[in-house]
Amino acid sequence: MSKQRLVALLRGINTGRAKRIAMADLRQVLAEMGFSDVRTLLNSGNVVFDCSPAEAADCAARIQDALVLKLGVPAKVTVIDAAQLAEIVAQNSLQGVASDHSRLVVGVLSKPEEDRCKLEPLAHLSWQPEAFALGRHAAYIWCPDGVLASRAAAAMGKALGDAVTSRSWTTISKLHALACT
Repeated sequence: MSKQRLVALLRGINTGRAKRIAMADLRQVLAEMGFSDVRTLLNSGNVVFDCSPAEAADCAARIQDALVLKLGVPAKVTVIDAAQLAEIVAQNSLQGVASDHSRLVVGVLSKPEEDRCKLEPLAHLSWQPEAFALGRHAAYIWCPDGVLASRAAAAMGKALGDAVTSRSWTTISKLHALACT
């Protein structure tokens, strides 16, 4: 049977005292859901797994429900496939601008077409010394002074709320390597 490689990004996991999840527990929950080759990256809710193409369409909602039912933790889940992740990596026009990849933020869009419309005006503003760019499935923000001080990151958050989950370029690069193995 054919399998599809997917990446689940859990929003706000293990970033403070709330929403604490052990990655071993997260892997177990996804395995119990029938997903295979479940692997986590770091301790912040990044999961790579395989599933049948028929299961792929609703797996974000299923994972969200399972997090609450099995672990007691509500979290927004965005799921992309390995090809979409590869496209996110390929479309990053700010990689050459960023001197510190931990401060290059990738906002993965949960509803790309709808979310891009909301973010399009931001792509036409001047953010110096920051930078903002849009791809098909993600927004890219160079935050030289850090994400908490970033006007562009704050504007993206205001425009999209919890419809976006962000990762550093370093994490996106590691996820891409993991999803392609």
